[in-house]
Amino acid sequence: MSASPLLAPTRNSAVAIMFAALSLVWGASFLFMKVAVGAFDPAQVALGRVILGSVTLATIMALTRRRWPREGRLWVHMIVVAVFFCLLPFLLFAWAAQSLPSGLSAILNATTPLWTTLVAVVVLPSERMTARRLVGVIIGAIGVAIVMGVWDVVSSAEFAASLPAQLACLGATASYGIALGWMRRFITGTHTHDSVTIASTQMAVAGVLALALLPVIGLSPVAWAPAPVLALVALGCLGTGIVYVWNTRVVTEWGAVGASTVTYVIPVVGVALGIIVLGERFTLNELIGAFIVIGGVLLVQRSR
Repeated sequence: MSASPLLAPTRNSAVAIMFAALSLVWGASFLFMKVAVGAFDPAQVALGRVILGSVTLATIMALTRRRWPREGRLWVHMIVVAVFFCLLPFLLFAWAAQSLPSGLSAILNATTPLWTTLVAVVVLPSERMTARRLVGVIIGAIGVAIVMGVWDVVSSAEFAASLPAQLACLGATASYGIALGWMRRFITGTHTHDSVTIASTQMAVAGVLALALLPVIGLSPVAWAPAPVLALVALGCLGTGIVYVWNTRVVTEWGAVGASTVTYVIPVVGVALGIIVLGERFTLNELIGAFIVIGGVLLVQRSR
């Protein structure tokens, strides 16, 4: 069955529009997380967004009368993607959101293409580490160090306090890199399903895993308030639901590394919303480091 115009538009310009929409929605996701942890604990934010996203995509599957995949192999690979593209990074980012400015989380999220490149070299036969790529990865790492302000590692108590949260963000982006490489290696091009079905399958697996984890780590008391609830709904239904359809389409058309470059724009959106909505402070080293990170990623991309 053909996809609806909204969820599966034609190629070329439509894929670019999806890419831009991903940047905007996922950039705003760091603001949503920051607001949501005001009432929910990190596990509830992470599991809640997965459950809401899976329900949203399952509803789309039902309304458009699509059939779920029957290939057992595909479902097995989706377990890996669900863990590394949903559950693990969502838990890490939500935990970091308790103490880290949303703009800084968005900047660190821009390291995703660097991790994706490293993973692609290992799992994708067509990829190899060229000299330009290696230089790009090194430049990106230097940019991350500048963003983090590593020169304060000894003298600043503030740095020591924020270091675990920053490392959690980097762990989340490394997890994204593993998932994107896995999707490209074992899922893309191995089936006849459209992006709606694949994204829905991924989130259905993640939703089942989230429901299994909920009684274990997600039952702490909740301080109900309208803003955090609305933020979690937006984070789940939009940022973890509909846009995953677009992301799957971009991965299919542009490849794992190309799709990961959505993180070029995410820091701009995340930082802007953090400053405008939350009144967050943006330091000079974060600005310089962000440009260096993006420069390193661009160098990696030009070598493809």
